[in-house]
Amino acid sequence: MSALSKPSDAAGRARRLIAPSVALIAVCVLIAGLWKLESATRGVSVVQTTEAGVPMTLYRPLGDTPAPVVVIAHGFAGSQRMMGAYAVTLARNGYIAVTFDFPGHGRNRVPFVADLEDQAARLGLLQGALEQAVNFGLTRAGADRRLALVGHSMAGDVMVRFAEAAQPVAEATVLVSPYLSEDTVTEPLRNLCIVYGALEPQMLHRQGLTAIAGAAGGRPEAGQTYGSHADGSARRLALATGVEHIGVLYSEAALAETLAWLDRTFDRTGSGFIDRRGAGLALVYIGILALAWPLSTWLPRVSDQPQGAGLGWRRLLPVAIAPALITPVVLWRFPTDFLPILLGDYLALHFAVYGILTAVAVWLTRRLEPGSGGGRLDARRLAVATLAASAYATLGLALPTDRYVTALLPGWERLPLVLAIFGGTLIYFLADEWATRGPGAAFGGYWFTKLLFLVSLLCAVALNLNELFFLIIIVPAMLLLFLVYGLLSGWAYRRTRHPAVGAVATAAALACAVAVTFPVVSG
Repeated sequence: MSALSKPSDAAGRARRLIAPSVALIAVCVLIAGLWKLESATRGVSVVQTTEAGVPMTLYRPLGDTPAPVVVIAHGFAGSQRMMGAYAVTLARNGYIAVTFDFPGHGRNRVPFVADLEDQAARLGLLQGALEQAVNFGLTRAGADRRLALVGHSMAGDVMVRFAEAAQPVAEATVLVSPYLSEDTVTEPLRNLCIVYGALEPQMLHRQGLTAIAGAAGGRPEAGQTYGSHADGSARRLALATGVEHIGVLYSEAALAETLAWLDRTFDRTGSGFIDRRGAGLALVYIGILALAWPLSTWLPRVSDQPQGAGLGWRRLLPVAIAPALITPVVLWRFPTDFLPILLGDYLALHFAVYGILTAVAVWLTRRLEPGSGGGRLDARRLAVATLAASAYATLGLALPTDRYVTALLPGWERLPLVLAIFGGTLIYFLADEWATRGPGAAFGGYWFTKLLFLVSLLCAVALNLNELFFLIIIVPAMLLLFLVYGLLSGWAYRRTRHPAVGAVATAAALACAVAVTFPVVSG
């Protein structure tokens, strides 16, 4: 056994003994989560297809009882998979549900509009896809020609536009955390229910209350129903407790509000089933994350000494703060359309510039105050460890996410975007990991630098609100990804002793996430 592969101490040997037990528990938790998720579609036929270039999924109860059709639309930077809980809930209660990918989103290869300010082009393109999904749903066997719409976020304006011009008329519409333009008028919508997460900004809640104010005949209140379902004038705003803009998609309260609203509109009573996939997803991700620790103990030792700059708090603070402040200013007027992906190109550039500034700051600090270095490095072991960690970080999380949450596995057409964005994320994570790892490194420094990166991103949005506004939506998701990949990176570093292993793995996983979730636009 070589010096690089020997356990360093008794703690290392103890971890090797505990690891199999942790792995067994993690696998059991993972299997339990997958069983819960898969069992939700019991009694439901799920068929994926593509109609007129629009990827769609048809959810329908087994049997031939005629039923209303519910077309369900996702929000910006989402995909039809994000609406799966709504589709399964409605199908288990007797409805025919259709989900689909808007242009530039998910698996839809038709480009999205490059200019979000071009409202006519944006809404026209999105409405066209919605019309295709409606026509598809209403022509399925068993459809009784009655229609309802459910839409999240960006779909709000789209469904209002559809109601103004389309036939047949949707008998009910449920808007979940909708984005509504200032000039949007919701009167064309019959039997409108708006559901927000209670943790969303009060500004959005007020926007929703304004949208139903006409039916209330005064100042409306959340949780009250106004008007009549019989003549299509019913209006309601509901708040789902404990959730925000994304959490509302998995909220039991939001799903129950949607089902109850449609049942009342169509005078139906189903099983009352609610797709509570949040618990199943939690088990799956906990299992995947817990399994990563015992698997990390099998990574090869890369160096006989821990590598990294080893910056204590006194030296780390200027290294961490300077890039956070400088990057938004440097990129303030920089074009954000150099890649055919909306906002993802700016995010990649922010990573790259931030990483370059961090690397320069670390180099200057080490020149002024040299730290310890050296040690023997095994390049072959480094390559093996990096490939193994990268495969787990990308596929381990992407596979269940792509099936149960949102599209996260890139098709061939998005692979060039993955590589382009990887160039930016790799620069950042190599520099950041080197700055926050090593002997004497500041305790908690790794998490501090990630928090500063998110603050820097928000500063960039504030400087260029019109073009970068939608980046605000991804900040909570970025925070969660930083937490998850930070744990994986930390375990990989403690075993391999080299920052590059976790840096490459995290950079690859985030590059895939950005390249797949952000809308593709025409080049």
